[in-house]
Amino acid sequence: MYAVIKTGGKQYRVAEGQTLKVEKLDVEEGTSVEFDTVLMIAAGDQVKVGAPYVEGARVTATVKSQGRGPKIRIIKFRRRKHYFKTQGHRQSYTELRISGISGLSDAAAFQTAPIQEV
Repeated sequence: MYAVIKTGGKQYRVAEGQTLKVEKLDVEEGTSVEFDTVLMIAAGDQVKVGAPYVEGARVTATVKSQGRGPKIRIIKFRRRKHYFKTQGHRQSYTELRISGISGLSDAAAFQTAPIQEV
């Protein structure tokens, strides 16, 4: 079973037990976070797509750590113009471990249309 969630302006495909880094969330390490902006849930051949979000679907995760990514060097340079500028940036992130996906418990009652290939 996997789900597609939206957080920090990005979309992530997550499965139970997976570890991923997302944009920084203001939560303590070891606490549980719940995402209700679930765009899609799939279990085997059963797929449920939201419009825009799946009703009643939740993804729970545990915060493993907070950190900062590698330093990125930004260089602006104009040749023959006596212009050279450097800048650095480190993006903050939150590392999560996905602990549960819920919202497709009624998989037997849920029917999908077969996918037609073009």
